[in-house]
Amino acid sequence: MRKSKSLYDGDRFPSSVISHAVRWYFRFQLSLRDIEELLFERGVAVSYETIRRWCEKLAQALRTGRKRRAVSRGTRGTSMRCS
Repeated sequence: MRKSKSLYDGDRFPSSVISHAVRWYFRFQLSLRDIEELLFERGVAVSYETIRRWCEKLAQALRTGRKRRAVSRGTRGTSMRCS
């Protein structure tokens, strides 16, 4: 049995740091430099270019996950019929 490759394989920073930065970027629409500053205040020195690459890399995975959840929600509602 093969292990599926993690989205964070090969990254220098822990997955929690990466996921927080990406979440802040998409959820709160902060600039990359704002996120760089927030991480620096928490002791993580990372450039805004690295954060941009993380967002590009993970945006596709987030979109496919959201589409998958939306399809499953829609199919569940149509299978239950009320009389």
